[in-house]
Amino acid sequence: MNAEGLWWGSVVAMAGGVCLALTTGSAAAEPVPTNYDEALVRSYTLPDLLAGPNQTPATTPQQWRAEVRPHQLRLLEQFVYGRRPAAVPVVAEMVERESAFDGRATRVQARLRLGNRPDAHATEVLLYIPTSPAIPTSPATASAPKKFPVFLHLNFAGNHAESADADIRLPLHISAPQATPEAVTAAEAARGTKAVGWPIQKILERGYATATATSADFYPDNKDGQAQSVLPGLGYADTVAQRAADEPGSLGAWAWGLSRILDWLVTLPEIDASRVIVVGHSRLGKAALWAGAGDERFAMVVSNNSGCGGAALERRNFGETVAKITTRFPHWFCPTLATYGDREVDLPVDQHTLLAMVAPRPLYVASAVEDRWADPRGEFLGAVAAEPAWKLFGLEGLGTTQWPPVDTPIGRQIGYHLRSGKHDLLEYDWLRFADFADRLLPGN
Repeated sequence: MNAEGLWWGSVVAMAGGVCLALTTGSAAAEPVPTNYDEALVRSYTLPDLLAGPNQTPATTPQQWRAEVRPHQLRLLEQFVYGRRPAAVPVVAEMVERESAFDGRATRVQARLRLGNRPDAHATEVLLYIPTSPAIPTSPATASAPKKFPVFLHLNFAGNHAESADADIRLPLHISAPQATPEAVTAAEAARGTKAVGWPIQKILERGYATATATSADFYPDNKDGQAQSVLPGLGYADTVAQRAADEPGSLGAWAWGLSRILDWLVTLPEIDASRVIVVGHSRLGKAALWAGAGDERFAMVVSNNSGCGGAALERRNFGETVAKITTRFPHWFCPTLATYGDREVDLPVDQHTLLAMVAPRPLYVASAVEDRWADPRGEFLGAVAAEPAWKLFGLEGLGTTQWPPVDTPIGRQIGYHLRSGKHDLLEYDWLRFADFADRLLPGN
């Protein structure tokens, strides 16, 4: 039995997909407003994530890359996340480098200008790099600095809230001339209040650099945030209501922002461009998955408690559903997804498709046992169902269909853990991500 005392269902291979059926009962005839009962989860068949445009499944990595992956990515754009915005030039301004943590790290702060337009958006990026002596590998490179892997994530409340470091710059909208004294005072009071979710020194001790930026720099997280987001400047609608059916929302903007930060990170001499790991928690976990799906430069992708629209299967009517998420947050996804509320079984994709876009790169999915709204079992089953993409490359994904005990990490090229506790991003999670990256990223 699982942590909630319920038998979890069997995973049965079927033609054209994967059927996940419960051992405790059949699907409910009438859905409840919010279902937390496994016995009421309907039976369903998942779309075949290996199917190409002509529905012929890929049998080789070459077919996957040339035909299937582009096709499945287009379906995710059309039905879930919207068209991915094009890249723009990224120019670093106001770059500051200072010693931090008693000389154990270098703190870098940079304002990235996103595009050449006079009114182009900008984002403030905060980066910590471990202090390390040069490691000579040959006479020609004896003075070259060591290149570090880096964890990159977006944050909700501002870089200054992610660390108690008093020298972290305030968010752009607070440092602007029109900011009120009250806003500045409130921002100063928020310094370090979210630091528990970003254990910087522990990450640095493991040999990783770590970077963050504020999601609001790309799209303020509210249904009226479209006008202040990067999207109108990239050719999309000015408001949520004006969007075309396949236009992106905030998740698309946040994913785009992660790729633009990556554009800058790979130019830094201390950063190993082949080992940039994108991480996200909750709604930003959805964005991290979408960023990693579309941008294969990310060497590893981490989803923490991403739930509906993230790692959890949509066809499971458990916790948050498509109808609920698109009603509460109409600005997150493309408008088409809302038309599948309460009929998720008709979607041509599911979240195992999104996870499969990471293959053959390492993928880590993390859940929390008390986070029932995000359907931790659905997150695990999404990872199980994504494994065929890795098998095309001769790799194992999770390597099991058994939901693990609490606080017991598992997996091969797909990692997973079910942490004790609630919906959160904690030191335990970060250290498990580092363990996984230590094992799988070349050069670690």
